[in-house]
Amino acid sequence: MSHLSERPEKSVVGVSMPHESANLHVTGAALYTDDLVHRTKDVLHAYPVQVMKAHGRIVALRTEPALAVPGVVRVLTVADVPGVNDAGMKHDEPLFPDEVMFHGHAVAWVLGESVEAARLGAAAVEVELDEKPSVISLREAIEANSFHGARPVMRAGDVDAGFADSAHVFTGEFQFSDQEHFYLETHAALAHVDENGQMFVQSSTQHPSETQEIVAHVLGLHSHEVTVQCLRMGGGFGGKEMQPHGFAAIAALGAMLTGRPVRVRLNRTQDLTMSGKRHGFHAEWKIGFDAEGRIQALDATLTADGGWSLDLSEPVVARALCHIDNTYWIPHARVAGRIAKTNKVSNTAFRGFGGPQGMLVIEDIMGRCAPLLGLDPMELRERNFYRRGHSTPYGQPVPHPERISIIWQQVKTDAEITRREREIEAFNAAHPHTKRALAITGIKFGISFNLTAFNQAGALVLVYKDGSVLINHGGTEMGQGLHTKMLQVAATTLGIPLHKVRLAPTRTDKVPNTSATAASAGADLNGAAVKNACEQIRERLLQVAGTRLGANASDVRIVEGVARALGNDEELAWDDLVRTAYFQRVQLSAAGFYRTEGLHWDAKAFQGSPFKYFSYGAAATEVEVDGFTGGYRIRRVDIVHDVGDSLSPMIDIGQVEGGFVQGAGWLTLEDMRWDTGDGPNRGRLLTQAASTYKLPSFSEMPEEFNVRLLENATEEGAVYGSKAVGEPPLMLAFSVREALRQAAAAFGPAGVSVELASPATPEAVYWAVEAARAGGARHDGHPPVGDGAPADAGALSHA
Repeated sequence: MSHLSERPEKSVVGVSMPHESANLHVTGAALYTDDLVHRTKDVLHAYPVQVMKAHGRIVALRTEPALAVPGVVRVLTVADVPGVNDAGMKHDEPLFPDEVMFHGHAVAWVLGESVEAARLGAAAVEVELDEKPSVISLREAIEANSFHGARPVMRAGDVDAGFADSAHVFTGEFQFSDQEHFYLETHAALAHVDENGQMFVQSSTQHPSETQEIVAHVLGLHSHEVTVQCLRMGGGFGGKEMQPHGFAAIAALGAMLTGRPVRVRLNRTQDLTMSGKRHGFHAEWKIGFDAEGRIQALDATLTADGGWSLDLSEPVVARALCHIDNTYWIPHARVAGRIAKTNKVSNTAFRGFGGPQGMLVIEDIMGRCAPLLGLDPMELRERNFYRRGHSTPYGQPVPHPERISIIWQQVKTDAEITRREREIEAFNAAHPHTKRALAITGIKFGISFNLTAFNQAGALVLVYKDGSVLINHGGTEMGQGLHTKMLQVAATTLGIPLHKVRLAPTRTDKVPNTSATAASAGADLNGAAVKNACEQIRERLLQVAGTRLGANASDVRIVEGVARALGNDEELAWDDLVRTAYFQRVQLSAAGFYRTEGLHWDAKAFQGSPFKYFSYGAAATEVEVDGFTGGYRIRRVDIVHDVGDSLSPMIDIGQVEGGFVQGAGWLTLEDMRWDTGDGPNRGRLLTQAASTYKLPSFSEMPEEFNVRLLENATEEGAVYGSKAVGEPPLMLAFSVREALRQAAAAFGPAGVSVELASPATPEAVYWAVEAARAGGARHDGHPPVGDGAPADAGALSHA
């Protein structure tokens, strides 16, 4: 076992415990960025001047009327920027644009003594616009050849030869929806200038170092003149990885110009209309199978809706390409990616970061092709699993591929698949207007940042004379339990009880140059850095303890706050040990560091080993569908998920449950709508609130929900043998969509391939049921989004 993954005796990691801020959350005592406004004197409030047109050049911007509004202090425009007028890392996102690029684009910001004064001031600003044509939908962008950014192509084997060897070839098309993060806490920032002229920004950000960098270059400062702190976030899900920077820069610019603290806090409608979403995708594909149903070749083009600027679209598309294989070996592949440029908000990171989109394509293909091949969907999936010796289309060997099958079999056993399939068959035979179905889908998700340089982390650990410990790390807390795990890692490494360790807020003047808390790598990276810092201190203390106990330092163990030497009954309490070390002038602090080893990636060739390891999982979902309405309910879910040796099982099970539900929301409920007409509101987001954008609620929860973590699953080379858990469970929700497809198909004759829109709303399920009844033909009048059956049956070409 590796040094990084080995656990000491009586370790605190692996113990189930509640979130470190759980009590604060439920009592309302937890502080978020905007709560700090009420603790700050003379705060000004910033309000955006939004232009409600999709595209146009600004001809005139008149701010004088706003200054006449009582309570308005200043209007921020491009003329006020002392540094670089850009809020992005690609330098394609002007903070104050001269061209409106989406409906609701902010072109100026008003500072007022109150939110209401700032709002009225913003309404008084006059913007004259020279309107231009706009591109709103993905289809419009494809037809207009409107693209930006890189166009990667992933190749493996010989695609033409693979298709030539295929007994069955299918082609299809599939378009699926974007998704709103809908974190409970909207974007927020609070900035002030201290007595030394340093800019201090409180920000709800997943990437404090990048927020620091953007604020500095907007203000024309160096990074050491800007400090960014994040206490915690009320949710992030990727939406606060890149997009908080501009809002923090507005607050900082206002504070610099007025000398007063400035607060930016978007209301829900502003957040929905100004911030990016999960990328919606369009896919065109061609797939070949041999006579036994094994994949021979795949040729596909994935188009992501990037919105008006690049943001993180390029790495999102790259990860989508890297995950189109999911759990299946594809010996011959050519998969191209591209980014559509549309006049919509700039789409951004969202839990899974392109992985869900790529994986959804292949799972949709498998679900649609199984009936055409005469195979049960479970059997088709099993036949194509990765085996030992297989590599991904981008050339990375797949470690522990046997876990895919082990987990799959455990889910089948836990979910009592054989018995329940018989019961479902009997139920469906007896109920002509209601059908049930049970589907299993698996996942293989790569863990590490696409950009190799981001796979590093730092930590600062301080031990005080009284034996108490304070840890600082570069990760941010957004409810996912990262801080809880870091406390457990520190206590385990030092060999002390958890109550002796406290965690400081994440800030850039304690740990510099940090990566975003994203890519599911927060615990891997920061945990290893915390462990490294604690090990440095522990090694020094072992020397002190060895001297006191009359033993060699290598024979001393610190367990549960007591140092003992092997074969020696004498004990030295932790507090006494620390005090002794202090008087011996032994350093009691350490900066830790970690870099993920073994990664290499050639972005141009699209080949290499970009991931440290893969997380595996599988879910079985049973649904019941009403044939009259398309309405459905999730009757039962069984999940087995691989988190290695869990650092904190209660936290991890919560992440699995939450990720699954969020994935089910994306795939079944969350239907984002934009005005694509030619009227005055073209480009407007129509689903601007929870009243029109359906989120999962208690009524959508499975009636029975079973989650089990894979046992005996130590991950070598990861902190204490654990694995990432944040993103992978979201893709377990594919099982919900596949169960709905199978239930809809049950209304028609055997062997019908059902096309199902995404999100699979009750309306979409209704049309799928109607299509199944008609033998697979569509009845909704919409353009096809994929295959429904072979060409001779009406919807899809089967070459």
